[in-house]
Amino acid sequence: MGTDERTREVISVLKEVEEKHGPAAFACSFGLEDVVLLDLIAKHSPGVEVFTLDTGRLPNETHALLDELRGRYSIPIRVYFPDAKLVEQWVEQNGPNGFYRSIAQRKQCCHIRKVLPLGRALEGKRAWVTGLRREQSQTRQALQAAEWDPANGLLKFNPLLDWTLDDVWSYVRTNRIPYNALHDRGYPSIGCAPCTRAVAPGEDVRAGRWWWEDASAKECGLHRPAEAVGETDR
Repeated sequence: MGTDERTREVISVLKEVEEKHGPAAFACSFGLEDVVLLDLIAKHSPGVEVFTLDTGRLPNETHALLDELRGRYSIPIRVYFPDAKLVEQWVEQNGPNGFYRSIAQRKQCCHIRKVLPLGRALEGKRAWVTGLRREQSQTRQALQAAEWDPANGLLKFNPLLDWTLDDVWSYVRTNRIPYNALHDRGYPSIGCAPCTRAVAPGEDVRAGRWWWEDASAKECGLHRPAEAVGETDR
């Protein structure tokens, strides 16, 4: 299947989300996949709300891209921040970079800075859209294109699930979409600045995320186990 055909399929899914499962939202972290979906939503499904989570530790390049994309598209991009008091308490107890000490401490940090703000962003929504792809990591192999997200109580759509990295780059370059400058410096996956590094040739695309942890633990808690749903259930 070529990129054009894959793109038409994604447009169809986004229209379904907008028309049948609204209010719906797209969680945009400004990775390469996310700028593809942002472009398609702006052009074809502007009724899908776009939001991002600013953890307070994002790279400058991510903030620069947010500003650039806000200037390019007419749809609003809402920014959610973590609860300042919870961040203050965590840093007081663990230090600003205490997430390096253990998986448990890192997941606590992610919970405060990402998971709780996500819950606020999804309040009142019936569906959300993500840029997850199956080939990104071993923890994402079992994902489905449409899932029931029991943690947040709504449908979850992963329309780029079976896209390859080449498909994503092809769309970005063909449509001249701005992307995070870190991608050109060896960062295929980008999160918080202290938790992301460049990868070496041949490494997994998410090898630079929480690189000090075992690959099986490399999720932040935003994407928890979900239940597959068929078209008749949607």
